[in-house]
Amino acid sequence: MRLAHLSDLHLGFRQFQRTTPEGINQREADVAASFARALDRVIELRPDLVLIAGDVFHTVRPTNPAILHAFTQFSRLVRALPDAIVVVVAGNHDMPRSSETTCILRLFAPLGIHVVDSAPRRLTFPERDLSILAVPDLPPGTVQLEPDPGAKHNVLLLHGEVEGAMPPHARHSDRTALTIPAAAVSAPEWNYVALGHYHVYKRVGPNAYYSGALDYTSTNVWSEIEEQRSQKLPGKGMIERNILTGKQTFHPLPVVREFVDLPRIDGRGMSASDLDAAIAALVARAPGGIDAKVVRLVARNVPRHVARELDHRALREMQRKALHFHLDTRRPEVIRRDASGAPGRRPSLADMLRESLRGRMLASDIDRDALVDLGLHYLREAELVGAVRDRPTAVEEP
Repeated sequence: MRLAHLSDLHLGFRQFQRTTPEGINQREADVAASFARALDRVIELRPDLVLIAGDVFHTVRPTNPAILHAFTQFSRLVRALPDAIVVVVAGNHDMPRSSETTCILRLFAPLGIHVVDSAPRRLTFPERDLSILAVPDLPPGTVQLEPDPGAKHNVLLLHGEVEGAMPPHARHSDRTALTIPAAAVSAPEWNYVALGHYHVYKRVGPNAYYSGALDYTSTNVWSEIEEQRSQKLPGKGMIERNILTGKQTFHPLPVVREFVDLPRIDGRGMSASDLDAAIAALVARAPGGIDAKVVRLVARNVPRHVARELDHRALREMQRKALHFHLDTRRPEVIRRDASGAPGRRPSLADMLRESLRGRMLASDIDRDALVDLGLHYLREAELVGAVRDRPTAVEEP
């Protein structure tokens, strides 16, 4: 009995300002194409089970094109694999936070897909001696994850953060998801545990795995790419698993849009013209060029006045060629973060906000310096409000 496990489709995800000739956001179209490619592979493999571990959509109320695309692709899957069991759980991006709002995933139930969105459900298939406990995104501590003792084969499908499994860059980087005790997914009674929420393929228990996302849709794709490199992963993909034999295969699924993180530049001591030349040389040496790609180039130790004097006409040309070109200039570090060496100043909230905004991926029409200044302005306003609120009130003595 073979299953296909995929997760974190994030249909309807939008980024940058480029559109297709049809007027669809280019990254939304990319993510839709990545999902279609994944289903091509699933249909080719012809598994007995198809498990989708949450975050089908990027928002609770996705765009009409995203809904139409999802319905079309799920319909295609069901027609191509009429005997397969297809189960979908709602992730934190799918799950409405109001009881008055209906989860959009229910739209797919009439196709014959088992949609689990409001409460855990145990799906039993006696003819296959199979039990699937499907758990949508729920508040932490509300779910008992116990296998069915009467079934020969037990599968757990859920979306959330396994304790201790998330690297620092992925912890609480999004809407908070269900917290899952590590022991619960490590029980040997589970023949397989299909997890969603973390966007990189990872094993977190004897038979428990995150399949990873199908495209780059997280808030920190560059750390995600570094994580993939550190694990020597080929990129995005899906899992095929034989729950009888335990044989498992990770099937790479090339994404539609290439993401390129160029080698970093240390701008210490460089003039603006020196830095212009270094940037141009790195872009020229990029394998396959930068056309239609998402590109980042980090330049450290670049004072503000040097960044202002860069050849912005040349940078605009790079931005025109790429789908998105992000030159991330970072001013010289003035805060010591390591415990060793001479004492240094502890980073303030303003320092951390500034660093976060300077490292965040932005749409091409947003001025990064202006965004940082605005963020610091709002922080100062919040601190002033807090200071007034916490100020002791004078009490007149009788």
